[in-house]
Parts: sequence; structure tokens; C-alpha cells
Amino acid sequence: MFIAKPEAGEYAPYTIAYISLLPDDGMVLEHLRHNCGRMLEFVRTLPLDRLTNPHAPNEWTVQDILAHVMDTERVFAYRALRIARGDTTELPGFQHEEYVASALANQRTLEDILAEYKTVRRATLSLIKSFDENAMTRAARCNTELTSVRALVYDIAGHELHHLCSIEENYG
Repeated sequence: MFIAKPEAGEYAPYTIAYISLLPDDGMVLEHLRHNCGRMLEFVRTLPLDRLTNPHAPNEWTVQDILAHVMDTERVFAYRALRIARGDTTELPGFQHEEYVASALANQRTLEDILAEYKTVRRATLSLIKSFDENAMTRAARCNTELTSVRALVYDIAGHELHHLCSIEENYG
């Protein structure tokens, strides 16, 4: 399924940092599949003690990051669902720091987290594939910024890629 990269004005300015990480090839669903596999494969190579200990003081652990990526994906997929279905109600932001603190990821096993990670990604891909071309360009306000469905899709993919690169850099 080809999904054109969003244009300026379809996303919050800060999200260009994530969206720009992806090539302009329209293959964002393939990138979502590939990067999920890459994330799971890399994280499995890390010693267990590296998963629940931050690489630096006041930083998140690998397991915190995985929970954060899942939570963000769920929030953005929910936003995409509402907008794709024609709901133009302004959607609020979310406090990602509070989500991480409340997720208690470091008290879970890696296998439990990775099973959930795969499940979240399968659900996201299934949802996105249900949208037609018109739905992809629908937009509404999210956290005060006009945001299209396709921008949310690219944001999910770019956000994960950002964190994957960070984990590889800090733990690789």
C-alpha cells in the first residue's frame, strides 16, 4: 500500500524530526514492519542487565523506551482512527513522561514486552490498511496542531526509528 509522505502543514512542526527520518518512497508500512523486526532483533542481543539500567543518569532504560514507543503508537493510532472516521473533535496531547513512569516496564520480562510490542504493531498495521486514500488525507487538530492521518502514520514510524537509533547508539 502506497502512502505518500505528508506535506508541510499536515503535521506539528516538531514531528518533522521523526518524519524526516523516513525516505520519501511511500512504503511507510514496509518501514513499520522492517523497523519492528530490527528493534526486536537488536534488543534481544542486549544482556539482561542492560535492559533495565539506563545508559546515563536520568535517562530511560531500554525497557522504558520500548513501553514508550508502544504507548505513543497506541495514542497516534487512536488519533488516526478518529480522524480517518471523520471525527474532527480536537484531540488532546498526552504526558509521555507520566506514561513511562506509570508503565513500570522494568518490572516486566523482556519477552512479555516484546510480545506486546509485536501485537501493537500488528494492530497498527491492520488499522492503517483499513484506511482508503481519502481517509489518509483527512486532518484534525491534535494537541492544537492540524494533523493528517498519513502524518500520524509517518510519525509512528519515524518515532520508532528515532528510538531504535538511540538504543543502537547508546547500547550497541
